[in-house]
Amino acid sequence: MIVRPRVFLDLDDAAIWYERRKPGLGERFLKSVNKLLRRIDENPLLYAIVHKDARRAIVETFPYLVYYRLVGDEVIVVAVFHAKRKPRAWQARIDQDLLRGE
Repeated sequence: MIVRPRVFLDLDDAAIWYERRKPGLGERFLKSVNKLLRRIDENPLLYAIVHKDARRAIVETFPYLVYYRLVGDEVIVVAVFHAKRKPRAWQARIDQDLLRGE
């Protein structure tokens, strides 16, 4: 599994936001995301395509979505965004990833 560098910024921002709301909640968020990432890595075809070749999975308990692509046998995580974020944001991230030619 390849996780794009911007995804780590997405995760840090969200975890910090949750941690400020309630101590320990940021860590719970990250554990939920990691659990989902393991599930995606084990069965990447489980989730539907939502834009071009990108798929979307929902983080358990938290209103966040993981967007990823399959390139050959490799899972590429492109974004982790809040579910209410405008579609143009995650679609642009996917489009940029496609331009990389992978």
